[in-house]
Amino acid sequence: MQRPPIEQQVTFLYTADLAATAVFYESILQLPLVLDQGVCRIYATGGDAYLGFCQALSTEAGSLPPTQGIILTLVSPEVDAWYEYLQAHHVPIEKPPTRNTHFNIYQLFARDPNGYLIEIQTFLDPQWPKPVIRNP
Repeated sequence: MQRPPIEQQVTFLYTADLAATAVFYESILQLPLVLDQGVCRIYATGGDAYLGFCQALSTEAGSLPPTQGIILTLVSPEVDAWYEYLQAHHVPIEKPPTRNTHFNIYQLFARDPNGYLIEIQTFLDPQWPKPVIRNP
């Protein structure tokens, strides 16, 4: 049996402050808002990939899932330009542009208003993207 197609991809994350999140992703990262559902906003990141943020139903202590261990990765050939751009918009930088020899990428890390780690990277492997072939 053949696997059914996947046409798009959306990653949804929770936020305690949808308004601040909207400012960051719309005004600073300038991602196009493709759907405003009131309590959720969905942004195009490229191709048929999307990022959605939903207002948490309760902002009481401990009600939001932890942001630790989550990395939102955006792929761009201009990591250095993103670094300058994010600095100019006072976005907290966790790690300036650095070559990661283990993964053969060039990357930077920043934080969004929710505490999510944002990675902007470019693949240095000239074979990227390529299909992964696994032995059964």
